[in-house]
Amino acid sequence: MARPPRIWISNETPAPGEVVRVRAQVVHVMESGFRVDAEGQPIPEDLLTGFTAMLDDALLMEWLPETAISQNPYIEFTFVARTSGTLRMVWSDGSGVTDEAEREIRVV
Repeated sequence: MARPPRIWISNETPAPGEVVRVRAQVVHVMESGFRVDAEGQPIPEDLLTGFTAMLDDALLMEWLPETAISQNPYIEFTFVARTSGTLRMVWSDGSGVTDEAEREIRVV
């Protein structure tokens, strides 16, 4: 994952009970392991294996992608703002590489 994830949040200072929409995209090649390179050698599998979104210690979402996901996957989810905290999103892939993004959410 070469570049930082792209994050968009509908409102980083929501009112209590307001629905917050999060859009996130990570740069990843998502190689299935079924393609071959110019020399006919298999290109090794390189897939995202997980995504989690947490607000402080509360799990908001967990996603376990499969092989049929395109490069640079985009994900969108919503949650109801109840408390302020740090929104932490973590992507992981099969080779053990992780990428993280954090944003502060302040309920006003």
